[in-house]
Amino acid sequence: MNQTPDSIPLRLVQDLQQAKYITALTGAGISAESGVPTFREAQTGLWARYDPQQLATPQAFRRNPRLVWEWYAWRRELVSQAKPNPGHLALAEMERLVPHFTLITQNVDDLHIRAGNQNIIALHGDILKTRCFNCRMLVDSYQQSSQIPPHCPHCGGLLRPDVVWFGESLPPKALDAALAAARDCDLFLSIGTSTLVEPAASLPFIALQNNTPVVEINPEETPLSNAATYILRGASGQVLSNLVRSVWK
Repeated sequence: MNQTPDSIPLRLVQDLQQAKYITALTGAGISAESGVPTFREAQTGLWARYDPQQLATPQAFRRNPRLVWEWYAWRRELVSQAKPNPGHLALAEMERLVPHFTLITQNVDDLHIRAGNQNIIALHGDILKTRCFNCRMLVDSYQQSSQIPPHCPHCGGLLRPDVVWFGESLPPKALDAALAAARDCDLFLSIGTSTLVEPAASLPFIALQNNTPVVEINPEETPLSNAATYILRGASGQVLSNLVRSVWK
């Protein structure tokens, strides 16, 4: 297969240049390149003795809300210290260059926003946002006190991070928008995701069912690898930078 100097298939370059609607799905791999630990890797230091699945459930919050709040406060600090990497910046540039671009992310950090992407579907929520465990309202500000977690200014319930926990459903509007973006695009990028966590794992296969080219960007093989139209092995930061440079000069 003919390739560019950056090892990008020329056919893929043509597909990207002709695409009017591109959808990208990102997973933990792209954030890991900015130093944000994956869900499992976050269990270090004081948190090494905890199973993350025992800290990321409604039941865990009911059992020990202070422990769960403090774990997420620690993870929020890690996110705040991280910076968008070349992969994030390349996707933001792609959004500016393509007529219609949708970014679906499984990550709960704000690195895509800080990189400059605007049309983002955050399937698993936003770790930097807060909502009430009882009334579910988003809370922009709350009174700081010695109480951990703090209380909702609307109903007095306990506050929690605005993320999707194990055993919870994805936000219906976000899921519907993601399904539509996978179905309606004319090129789909799967970036740094294991293609194991449903329902996000089904999105590239929905695109394939509509005869849409799917590009997998991942250093490792995944369940998508045998079906993907194009496979670009490597770190997403380097691969995406090469891709934007090869396609749009």
